Amino acid sequence: MSYETNQINCKTPPHGITKSAKIPYSIAKKYLNCNFHADHPNEKWLTDVSEFKYFESNQVKKLYLSASLDLANHRIVSFVVSDRNDNKLVFDTFDEVVHKEPNAHPLFHSDRGFQYTSKQINQRLKNFGMWQSMSRVAKCIDNGPMEGFLGMLKREKYYRRQFTSRESLVSMIEKYIHYYNHGRYQRCLNSMAPLQVHQQLLSVV
Repeated sequence: MSYETNQINCKTPPHGITKSAKIPYSIAKKYLNCNFHADHPNEKWLTDVSEFKYFESNQVKKLYLSASLDLANHRIVSFVVSDRNDNKLVFDTFDEVVHKEPNAHPLFHSDRGFQYTSKQINQRLKNFGMWQSMSRVAKCIDNGPMEGFLGMLKREKYYRRQFTSRESLVSMIEKYIHYYNHGRYQRCLNSMAPLQVHQQLLSVV
């Protein structure tokens, strides 16, 4: 799937699992405005949370993946897996990404989930000099590349499989993201992998 396409079908449920806050602290405008091009690493980041399921003793259990994507090279900059879709999941993902890229001050785009409209994430963004942007309600195209990555992961490694332990599902997610960053060649990246493009862009800065 090309990240440059605008043909994402928003009539079907998106891969995200957005839950809006009853009283959001802050709602940002759609400053990204579907401009998914970035010339330099850490210029624009996208983020989202997606739900996965596994089975233990005939019980269905859930796991949540929170990830951040750099639009310049489509690499997954940070990700966290958790049993709960809560504030901590998103805050931990944000803390990891700023630990990896402490000098980055990107446009930070998300949906309007309760974690992203909270006071805590708003303050974190201000502390690190980041500009917040949010998708419109029920418009998955506004976060298209992030939705595209999550869809790719699920199509290639999750759908049509049944995971019978938490460990096997976590292992699949971790291994896929490593493969995606290092070896998932994409036409929209001139048949290179995200980290190859990242290194190439860093070499010309």
